[in-house]
Formats: sequence, C-alpha cells, structure tokens
Amino acid sequence: MTHFPTFGGSGPTKYDSTTVRGACPHDCPDTCALLTTVQDGVAIRVQGNPDHLPTDGALCTKVSRYTERSYHPERILHPLRRVGPKGSGQFEPMTWNAALNEIATRLQAIAARDPQAILPYSYAGTMGLVQAEGMAARFFHKLGASHLERTICSAAGGEGMMATLGGKVGMKVEHFAESRLILIWGSNSVASNLHFWRLAQQAKRDGARLVCIDPRRTETADKCHDHIALRPGTDAALALALMHQLITHDWLDHDYIERHTLGWAALRERALQWPPERAAEICGVPVQQITDLARAYGTTRPAAIRLNYGMQRVRGGGNAARAIACLPAMVGAWRHRAGGLLLSSSGHFPIDRAALHRPDLLAGRSPRTLNMSTIGDDLLRQTSPEFGPKIEALIVYNSNPVAVAPESGQVVRGFEREDLFTVVLEHFQTDTADHADIVLPATTQLEHWDIHASYGHTDVLLNRPAIAPVGQARSNAAIFRDLASRMGFTEPCFQDGDEALCRTAFGDRIDFQCLLDRGYATLPLPDAPFAKGGFPTPSGRCEFASSRLAAQGLDPLPDHLPNHEPVGSNPRYPLAMISPPARNFLNSSFVNVKSLRDIEGEPLLEICAQDAAARGIESGEVVRVFNSRGEHRCKAKVSSRARPGVVNGLGIWWRKLGLDGTNVNQLTSQHLTDLGRGPVFYDCLVEVEKS
Repeated sequence: MTHFPTFGGSGPTKYDSTTVRGACPHDCPDTCALLTTVQDGVAIRVQGNPDHLPTDGALCTKVSRYTERSYHPERILHPLRRVGPKGSGQFEPMTWNAALNEIATRLQAIAARDPQAILPYSYAGTMGLVQAEGMAARFFHKLGASHLERTICSAAGGEGMMATLGGKVGMKVEHFAESRLILIWGSNSVASNLHFWRLAQQAKRDGARLVCIDPRRTETADKCHDHIALRPGTDAALALALMHQLITHDWLDHDYIERHTLGWAALRERALQWPPERAAEICGVPVQQITDLARAYGTTRPAAIRLNYGMQRVRGGGNAARAIACLPAMVGAWRHRAGGLLLSSSGHFPIDRAALHRPDLLAGRSPRTLNMSTIGDDLLRQTSPEFGPKIEALIVYNSNPVAVAPESGQVVRGFEREDLFTVVLEHFQTDTADHADIVLPATTQLEHWDIHASYGHTDVLLNRPAIAPVGQARSNAAIFRDLASRMGFTEPCFQDGDEALCRTAFGDRIDFQCLLDRGYATLPLPDAPFAKGGFPTPSGRCEFASSRLAAQGLDPLPDHLPNHEPVGSNPRYPLAMISPPARNFLNSSFVNVKSLRDIEGEPLLEICAQDAAARGIESGEVVRVFNSRGEHRCKAKVSSRARPGVVNGLGIWWRKLGLDGTNVNQLTSQHLTDLGRGPVFYDCLVEVEKS
C-alpha cells in the first residue's frame, strides 16, 4: 500500500526544508517560475518565484495547488494492463519489464509491415522541451512512424503571424504596463493569462483604456472599460472595418507604412470595401462600437493588442489573425516599446530542435503526416493508396484526445477498435487512459528535469526535480529511452539522460550555468523589436500581402471568411456554440483535482435570458445540446455572460464526469481552418432544449 503525505496536525513540528527552483509546465503563456518547498523528501508547498519578473511571486489557483495534484490519491503508480472492454477502465498491475517488452514486441511486429501504421499522439500536457518531444521525437524518427501534425491549439493563428510578421513574435509582455490603450482580443486574461492581466491592471490604474473583444462576457470583460461581443468567427470583419476607418480618417503612419510594410496599396483597396456598417451586420455589434474603437486605436499612442488563440478556432482563424496583425504597422504602433501586438513570443527562442529531435534518424525516409484534429476519422480509415496503412498502434502522451479532440463520438469509436494497440503515458485514469491496452505511469513536473521556452514572455526556465518519482512513475524521456533499448536502437543519442537533453535544447545559445544558478535566463532582445522594421519575413517588412501565400494559391491579403457553420445558415441549429475553458481547469488538466472541481461545480451551458425564455429553460435545469454530430446533456445557466444567439459550453470536462458520459466536444466538428489546418472548436451550430 502506498501512503501519501498528509498536511496539518495538532501542533507545529520543525523540519529541515529545502527549496527547489522549477517551472510551470502547463499550456499557458505565463510559464511561471516555481519554488517548491520540500521537507523530508515531500513537497509541501509550491509558490511563484518572486525574483522572476514575469512571475513576480504569484501563481494561478490551479498551480498553487500542485502538491494536491502530484500526491493525488488517484495517481497511477505502476504500469497497467487492460482486462476489461476498451473504455471500461478495468486494468490490472503489471511490471515495467513486462510492459516494455510487450510494447516493443507489438511495435516491432507492426513496423516490420509498415512503421507508418504507428502514430504518436501528443500535445501540451507539458510544455517542457524534454518531456514533450525530446526523446520521444528521436524514438519515432528512428522507428519511421507517421508524423503528427500538432494543430489542436494554435496552428491557424501561428500561420497568420508567420505570413504577416514572419513568425510568432511580438512586443515584450512587460511593456503592456506602459500602454495607453490595450485591446484584449480573444482572451479571458483573468483566467488564462494572469500575469499579463496584472500588467494590464497597472496600465489601467495609470489611465489606460482597456477593451475586451470576445463573444462571451468573460471575467476579463467585466473589468474592462468596453466589451465588444462580436459573433464567433467575425474577427476579421471587425479588423477590416477598423482599417477602413483608419484610412478614411487618415489615422495612419505613412512613413512607417512606406518604409516597413509590403502590399499597402492592395490592402488599402480591400479595407475600403469594409465600411463599419457592413462589419456591424456581420459581427452583430453596433456601428458606433466599431467607429469608437477605430478612433481610439487611431489616435492613442502607444496602443497595444494582446491577441489570444480563442479567435482563431474558426474556419477563417488564420485570416483573422493576419488582419489583426496588420493593424499595428498601419498606425506605427511598433515604434513604441509599449505598442504593437503579442499573440505568442515563442518564435524568439533559439531552440536547437534538430539536435534535440534528431530528424536525421529518419535516414531519408518521409513518413506520412496525420492531423491530430482529425483523429476521429483517421482511426476509422482503412488502408488505401491515398491514406496509406490503417493505424494499428497509437502511443499517447501529454494529451487526452478522447476528451479534447473534436467530434469526440467519432474519436471514441476509433479508440474502441479491438485491433488498435493503444499505449498511454499518464498521471491519472483519464478518458483516454480508459481506452488503453497498456497505461504507463508518468512523472509530474515536481519529479523530473525539463527546460522551457514561453509563448507569453521571453525567459528560458529550467525545471529541477524537487522530489523522487511517486510510486513507479518514470519521466516521458526515460520511458522512450527504455523503449528504444527494448527495440534495439543503438545510436548513442538514446543514452542521453534528461539533464543532458536539457543542455541540448539550446546548446551554447543560452548560459546553462545561469539556469542552474537562478532557474531562468532572459533572452537579449530589444525593447521595441520592430521600431525600424526588421521583421523576420522574407522581405524584412510587415507583409500585408504575402507572396508565400500567393505561391500556395491562396489569397495574399487577409480577408473575412465566413464560418463553416455561419449563424443563420441552418434553421435546425440556430445557436452558435463556443466552448471556452472553465476558469479552474486547464484544457482537461486539473479536472480531477477535487478542490478545483468543487469550485467549478458541474458541466454548464451558459445561455442568455432571451434564448432561454424562447425555449422555456431556467437556470439549473438539465438541457440537451445537440446537432447532427451528437448530443450532450448538462445543466443550463441563464447568464448575461452569453450574448443572444451564442451559448457557451464551458470545458473541458472529462467525458466520464458528464451526466451522460459526454462533453462539449461531442458537438464540435473535424472541419479545419483556412491556414494551419487547425480545428474549429468555436465554429459550431447547435440547438438547445429541455432534457
């Protein structure tokens, strides 16, 4: 029997304690620096490092309870073999030797026929460069397995930034504190970007105006001066109307446009086709809101945009990100260190991915690439010349696709295949783990080495293990190292330990001794990186018109693309549904932490009073949310957070915690975005009725 530590007691006891520096591993732009207090080998407290400027000693509610997660009574402590039907969650313990031997034997047999029948499936369960795709990438490259197109979060917006700015780059987050106008676009920063929000609040206290652009009246919208509740998928129309007003009122920096942009004449012509009245009808907002926002953005310096990924989870998400990214160059906002835009800072980091991932191990092979957002359909495809071999083995780590992938009814059908060999590396018995043949216990962030970039600031962070692995857990890197040995992979790179992989990630581009001493190192970047142009595009300019997109047969200019499922296009499903994250979860992580689930309550659908009254629905009633892809039952909450015509299905709950074993992804589709082939979670029509 394993005993977990308990805290509290009848009186104080003095222990010797140590403090270990680390980094938050979760999919959040803040990438906080952690300090873990350890007594007698037990982590008793996790707090933010006050010496790290972006963290400033503060953590979100979720990560401040990280010990509760690491010592959770439901942690998987040893390898498990399935003994019941897939999805039943019935397992028996097995040894590591037996598990690794069985996995290696099964993979070798499949690889002998065609290694592309083996698919890795992973995403951002950890953002660490080592425990995410370090040794794992080497393993799958050597094996010759299918590649995974990792699109489920940020692909469309990332491609939009790449086409316009040349990469996922932007202003430094700390300078938002000096901005005079901040557009918080597609982001509930209070819940998902806490440390940026503290900077925005500082700017607000100093007189800045804050504008929230989001279909939902979020906690962030509550605290901003203005809220523009546009319809999902209409962000590009709004951005183009702002351009129209900037042009017609001549709120432009002509010198910056001339020196540091490309394609201005063509963009100007397109923008003039978008008067505010046209955009207002599409966005479902008053004309006055658009004209007032344009005036504020055109006449306030410095003005900054904090863009986030919510707005790009629709058909035209890439174009929308492109359109918004054009705005700062039009008004010369990049001249100021507190002006410009930030979606992601990840493109600033000099990661040596070739050294870490070793694509040379492919030895000239070019395996097919499958998109993680269409896993539901792909698991059910048969062998064909177009598709290639049927997927026979799936290795899942750092992800919970049964809960998080779109159209989850289809995903479940794929995972239920008896002829699919599924291995899951996990901390807990998730929906996906329930469908595994073998489950391997993985370490949490407190138990392993890792190194982190960020997509919200520009510091590299090192994570040291604070405690020994709980139970028989092993790090992801160790598991793939052990599998490589069983598979007979003899290249020296498969002997690299986790700390060595940390050193490899940046090579000599970062002072590793600084990371060991302080826990973090700041990238040497200018305060206003594009004040004089110098964008990492082919032209060195902000590219309003992209020759790279034109070469692919795509529109070189940004435009508004209607949703796959536009509001009003299907009378059977008159409501748009978005599925923003519940405040106390992070995607499907933390859902099983009782203290956080108690705060969150239960799966909810927010619906406005007008739409609820039309359907005879009252708060607290069970409703059926449905479309042609499936149905989901949950409690309704009549709320001003939902705008008319849009319902908010807060996610992502584990399916097995729902009323009928489903979650909101039962309703989302496997359609893809215009750029980046990303998912369209917020491009989804439904109807709602009393259950």
